[in-house]
Amino acid sequence: MRSVVSGVVAGLALQAGFAMADDKRPTLTWDALGQAGIVKQQDRFVPHFPKEIAALDQKQVKLQGFMMPLDAAAKQQRFLLTAVPSDCGFCLPGGPEQLVEVQAKSGMKYVLEPIVVSGKLTLLRGDAGGLFYRLTEAVAVEK
Repeated sequence: MRSVVSGVVAGLALQAGFAMADDKRPTLTWDALGQAGIVKQQDRFVPHFPKEIAALDQKQVKLQGFMMPLDAAAKQQRFLLTAVPSDCGFCLPGGPEQLVEVQAKSGMKYVLEPIVVSGKLTLLRGDAGGLFYRLTEAVAVEK
């Protein structure tokens, strides 16, 4: 019976677009983040987040993606995490739902391979740069 309940809980977590990691932080998926959209409110357009993602605002999460540096440095303190690798250093590889601004606790070595980061997720509802998501106090995590 216990394994049946565990299986149901794991299945529900995956349907919601994230899974619980061994350390109890939800591991987000890009599919889940991609469910965000834009809606018109009065005279402007603002992000709209599904309730499963909205529930993670200000919570610790993990996310795997590709580093897109914002500075010309070997270690990156602030960078974009993207769903897919960038083909061009000047081109964004997706829309605002496929980018997460990362503010690291300390500089992270720039790599081309996918990385996993953990930090506090903030949903951005009026970001001047047009981003939807930010991870603060981020650290690199073993895959």
